[in-house]
Amino acid sequence: MLEPISPARWDFAAAAHLLNRAGFGGPPDEVRALVQLGPEAAVARLVGFASVPDPWPRPDWAPPDPDRAARLRQYREATEPERRELRQAEQRRTRGHVMAFRLDWLDRMVRTPRPLQEKLVLFWHGHFATSIQKVRDAGLMWRQIETFRTHAAGHWPTLLVAVTRDPAMLLWLDQAQSRREQPNENYAREVMELFALGEGRYTERDILETARALTGLTLDRLTQETVFRPRRHAAGPKTVLGRTADFGPDEVIRHLAEQPQSARHLAARLWEFFAAEPAPEALVAALAGKFEQGGRELRPLLRALFLAEEFYAPAVVRTQVKSPVQWLVMAVRQLERPTPQTPLVNRALRELGQELLAPPNVKGWDGGIHWINTASLTARQQFAGTLVLGPEALPALAGGERGEQLRRRLVARRERGLAAPPVDAAKLFPPDTRRDPARLLAALEERFLQARARPGLADCLCAELGSQPDDAAVLAAIHALLASTDYQLT
Repeated sequence: MLEPISPARWDFAAAAHLLNRAGFGGPPDEVRALVQLGPEAAVARLVGFASVPDPWPRPDWAPPDPDRAARLRQYREATEPERRELRQAEQRRTRGHVMAFRLDWLDRMVRTPRPLQEKLVLFWHGHFATSIQKVRDAGLMWRQIETFRTHAAGHWPTLLVAVTRDPAMLLWLDQAQSRREQPNENYAREVMELFALGEGRYTERDILETARALTGLTLDRLTQETVFRPRRHAAGPKTVLGRTADFGPDEVIRHLAEQPQSARHLAARLWEFFAAEPAPEALVAALAGKFEQGGRELRPLLRALFLAEEFYAPAVVRTQVKSPVQWLVMAVRQLERPTPQTPLVNRALRELGQELLAPPNVKGWDGGIHWINTASLTARQQFAGTLVLGPEALPALAGGERGEQLRRRLVARRERGLAAPPVDAAKLFPPDTRRDPARLLAALEERFLQARARPGLADCLCAELGSQPDDAAVLAAIHALLASTDYQLT
């Protein structure tokens, strides 16, 4: 169990699988670089991302917000009609910041030199599912995502304490309202059921006692900082999971995170996110053991997971349905095109079922086969045309425009002085590759599938390419491939 993959088995397909799952895939040259490193060094490069510089700029609108106090004062002094206008202005401001935040985060996933870090941030966003729809403050959501980024592969108890104290979480699960006279049980219940232990691993008494331990942890609405107010805290002994102590907020959360069941719960969640569902019990136990031996640091667990022979088993490779974000970011990286920075991207992710910063409920996204239905698959097929040819291509490609019609469309674009398509076919496939349709088909498979296309898709791609593929034929084939059922799996 958890034996490292043999160097003899380390090839292009294995390295591509690692990059797809521990990141967001990439062009063939990035995969070949991992092949050259060998499995140990390739995993070490991904897991050891803290040593890689990543000077991503802070958004202009991110905290701190120097004008917040003035806006609050203006709101208090305003008449009711004026307050309505101020609320509407604040809502417009928040919507603009959320849109900018989503596009910036997607671009960071595409261009980051730390792919595993961003993949983990996406995992934690689903694990600690918090929504802007209730928090209503883009700055607080940004701070939460930054917390995930800071602790992405670090010490589990420290991360759980940081999330418990996170202002967005305090609002999302009503902890900011909890006081000794009336402890709010929402966060106590979810931290046990969803975050730290798993369903059925605690009692209702454990929830109540944990809620008492968390009282006094609240939010200063003016400064938007987490504060502990002793007068609101239920002092005295509490018994949680068999241990009695005068728990405070941090102490009770560390107590939960240090449970053996917490190690098993987290190991299972990570395996199911990065590898396959369901997580086998024996494998979960082995991963949890690595986790506890490593002092509940996440890096040793991740290193063991990504090196394990089980991670490269046929039952795992190319069996995972890409999430909408994974599908979009992987396609952009493989197409080597700029990240789309338009409201269309936000609409597309909403239609595909994974709107960043707005998970559907406290359990996050269901994932897996739930990502795919008739509507979402049609949306993926349509948005594939947008990625390849640009937004104006969407209506035509949705109706099936390919081949000769697409060729005429590209000529018309040039004649009208319109921008070239965002995907440069010549950059992806040099002339010597394109002169041989069979070789070009193999290059398409290598870049986008890292596997042979099923016969039906291969026949479709050959028909699109023809005997002398030009730019239009290559782009039409790429669109067909991105829209195929083969491409929905990784």
